[in-house]
Amino acid sequence: MTALCAQESIYNLLPRVEEKPIKLPRYISTFRPSVKHEIEENRAPWKTMGPPKIEVPSPKNFLQKHSKEPKLPHRKRDEGRKRLLTIPSVPHVTDHPLMGIQSKKNFINTNAANVIMGVAKKPQPICVDTRQGNKYLLETSGLVPKYINKKDYGLTPKYVIKRSEEVKRAQEEYDAYVKETLRQKAMKRLSDEERESLLQCVLHMGCCWTDLEWRTAGENV
Repeated sequence: MTALCAQESIYNLLPRVEEKPIKLPRYISTFRPSVKHEIEENRAPWKTMGPPKIEVPSPKNFLQKHSKEPKLPHRKRDEGRKRLLTIPSVPHVTDHPLMGIQSKKNFINTNAANVIMGVAKKPQPICVDTRQGNKYLLETSGLVPKYINKKDYGLTPKYVIKRSEEVKRAQEEYDAYVKETLRQKAMKRLSDEERESLLQCVLHMGCCWTDLEWRTAGENV
């Protein structure tokens, strides 16, 4: 209630002068002149306004019918005459064909002899798989066991044998290489004579070392 009374005042009836906000100056980049100059230099004619002006085709040169179709070369008249000369002429009414020419060959007996002496054709085996009579050749159907009758049936192919030999040879070479490497890196094995001589040398050196220690100890005392 006190807030509402505070807002009501007689001074509010007096006209007030509208205070216009101060408008700050617009920001202008310091690089504006250089950018504008660079754009003016790089501007090309007709870069954004379409193609340059070209000559407009005349309305008289409009597209005509069949003008785009390929044209055949013009045939000469002499070529047509030569072609007509090669065609035999039509026989005349008075021309008669050769009559009375007969062959002494007996075609009936010849055909009968060829049939009798010829080898009879073997019927191709077929397979019928439905009751309606659908049939197909039996040889190409895959039902004939013709692969088991081959000479190399059940034998290992040559390329498999060759491949196995190559793998075996590679494994043998690798094993030999590993053995040679281990032999080179292994310690030398001494014989019995060398071992005995080496032990004698070590014992002799130990005795000499002990004697030397006793002498050194006696001199210090």
